[in-house]
Amino acid sequence: MAESLRRMVNNGNFTSLQDKLEKWLDDYHINTNDQNVARACELVELNARVQGQLFTLLNLVASEGGLYGGVNTLKNRLLPWLSSGFAASAASVSADTSLAVLAEAAEKDRQITEIQSHYEQQLDNMEKDLVETKDDAAALKAELDETRDELDDTRRKSTGTMMATEDEIIRLKEDQVRSLQNRIRDRRLQLRLTRDESASLRTRVDMIGDYERQVRVLRDEIAILRGERAVLENGLPEPLPPLPPPRPGSPTHAKLTDSVRRSRLIGRYNDLFSIDRVEALTTLRRYIPDDEEMVQRIVFVGVQEAFHAAKMAFRAMRLRVRKNLAITHIGPETLEEAVLDYIVRNTDLFDVNGAVQDTIRAMNVNPKISFPAEIDFNLLHPFIREVCRCGWGMCALEPPLDISPATDAELYNELKYRRSYDSEFTAPLVAYHVWPALMEYDRVVVKGEAVTKRGASLFSPRRSRSRSPSPRLRSPSPSPRRATSPRPMSPSRSRSPSPTRSGSAMSVSSRPSSRSSPRPYSAASSYVSY
Repeated sequence: MAESLRRMVNNGNFTSLQDKLEKWLDDYHINTNDQNVARACELVELNARVQGQLFTLLNLVASEGGLYGGVNTLKNRLLPWLSSGFAASAASVSADTSLAVLAEAAEKDRQITEIQSHYEQQLDNMEKDLVETKDDAAALKAELDETRDELDDTRRKSTGTMMATEDEIIRLKEDQVRSLQNRIRDRRLQLRLTRDESASLRTRVDMIGDYERQVRVLRDEIAILRGERAVLENGLPEPLPPLPPPRPGSPTHAKLTDSVRRSRLIGRYNDLFSIDRVEALTTLRRYIPDDEEMVQRIVFVGVQEAFHAAKMAFRAMRLRVRKNLAITHIGPETLEEAVLDYIVRNTDLFDVNGAVQDTIRAMNVNPKISFPAEIDFNLLHPFIREVCRCGWGMCALEPPLDISPATDAELYNELKYRRSYDSEFTAPLVAYHVWPALMEYDRVVVKGEAVTKRGASLFSPRRSRSRSPSPRLRSPSPSPRRATSPRPMSPSRSRSPSPTRSGSAMSVSSRPSSRSSPRPYSAASSYVSY
């Protein structure tokens, strides 16, 4: 008895019956009436088989109890159920039907149903593909007919008129090409204007940041002055006990951060050469496309003048700070150490916009470079700004870093420079410089780059600011020009006027005052101790 019950459980006839009922429910509205009737008959037959197995088990269970085993249960539960109209139809189930045969039949029915559904799904997919293919073929046929009609119309017109000659066709093609070139030129001009405008906007954003820092510094100074005035008005408070002096010989903030700032500034100087310089050259080539030497000279002179402006601003800042600290300085560090430490801690006080404007003014009067009249050197404002920042930081090092002085037609020095790719490697003289070398007194820290050519001339004539045929483009000045006094005359930093300028037809005295006198300070002059 237990073995028969285990086989019935393992066959899963009730599970198969439940699966068939659920599947019939899903497909009821899709199937036809005949298919639904067949499904119902199938379920009735399967239920009859299960009931036959259950009655067989009931007989075996009752026989195990003897002659009167289970009589009360049969009277109380089975007989009332049979009397209520239940009739088990076992016509299609024989007594010797095994449980394995029933399970195999259920599995076959399930496989047949799955194959049928898969086949129907494939048929639906094939029908959809066939409909889509027919639609594509009809569209292609319609397009082909339309193209054929257009071709016939074109042939008819060409045959009927015969008025367009070969020269007219060529002229029409040239007009189309010319109009296309004009459009491309206009688009490039618009793109150039957009780039210049974005550069000017970035410059203005940097200026706003500098102005905000200056406003914060001024507010702090005003607060300090107000506090001092309040103290003076209310009377001096009782003096506090003096603080113990700091440990003698303790390094200042400037000395502690000197090595870190040095390595960072050297890396920034290399980035200026490899990244910022390339961007500046790209900007200049749009306006000076046919003179690569002049483009290189403009960038080199910009670096020289930016370093010179940064050194002059650093000198002025150092004198001003020394004058203010000399009144209250008590040590233990020296006055020079305290001045340098204050400058390192307050780098925001550097007027970078003023240094940039000084650099641009110096470039405008430089006799070795020129620029088209439609634009000015304010296009290089971002590049000059970064060079000024780098030069200011190098002035605050101990010992300071500076670029080496450079002159045209000087003897090529392999320790300071490397030749550019377009140089003549057997030439001993430098035609012009591409990038200055970075020096620490007499020691080369970073090599520069120069172009060597045979027959290099010591003097380079100034090129006129001729008006270019391109549309007038005047880049906006990032900040108003400051009213600064001219640089003081110093015999150690004088620059003699160019011989070619003095020997020209126009006398030097006839030029404007900003260009008639030689520049008192040279950007290539060496760093002097302050």
